[in-house]
Amino acid sequence: IKSNFQPILQRFASTLQENPNTNVVIIGHTDNTGNVSINQPLSVDRASRTRDYLAGRGVNPNRITIEGRADREPIANNNDAAGRARNRRVEIYVAEPARG
Repeated sequence: IKSNFQPILQRFASTLQENPNTNVVIIGHTDNTGNVSINQPLSVDRASRTRDYLAGRGVNPNRITIEGRADREPIANNNDAAGRARNRRVEIYVAEPARG
């Protein structure tokens, strides 16, 4: 995890600790360099590392679902380095707390 994102994830972990009924989905993505046998596990690894970072800051990992989508959902063109860099990412979605 890049150092410039660590403070953001630290604040997010604190927010999750303050909201114990909130779950999240973390989705890892890659660019289209390489084939699916490389990109799929890489995308899962990106999501896993983010989950592990949050878990290391006190968030119960059972509240976190991870997915890898490889290069199937690009947000930028993969024809240049800048586009490929944008496609190598992790997205975090917050689920609404269950009502009881």
